[in-house]
Amino acid sequence: MVEFYDLKAEKPKGDALTFDQLKGKVVLIVNTASKCGFTPQFEELEQLNKKYRDQGLVILGFPCNQFASQDPENDEGIGAFCQRNYGVSFEMMAKSDVNGDKANEVFKFLKAQKSGLLGTSGIKWNFTKFLVDKQGKVVERYSPTTKPASIAPKIESLLAA
Repeated sequence: MVEFYDLKAEKPKGDALTFDQLKGKVVLIVNTASKCGFTPQFEELEQLNKKYRDQGLVILGFPCNQFASQDPENDEGIGAFCQRNYGVSFEMMAKSDVNGDKANEVFKFLKAQKSGLLGTSGIKWNFTKFLVDKQGKVVERYSPTTKPASIAPKIESLLAA
């Protein structure tokens, strides 16, 4: 059976981030888009990143263009947008699918671990969030409407554990 730390994700320049590097960290994974009504959540995600990264939080953004074509740029353009408009300093992965046959392995794993509302597995929209504890267990799945700042107490409890 595949474990969280067996996963890897492609970075914008084609390198891979191997998740075994994340052992002992609390990880927040978000499918993002730069032209979405939820795009301003980048600001709160960056605030969480700045507040908790030195305590062991890692945030990973996964740009996705599957929802109303709201992330049409290439990886370089997406990264520049996030940096310029929201000061994003957490890691942004290469653009990929989160649903369907071509979904990246990270989201296949996350969806299998934590279903959505009423037991659905598919990602419904941009800015769905998954929180993973220090042991690689997916502990929470948050809807796109969940503000990142509201996740802070759960992040703090996982960091303290």
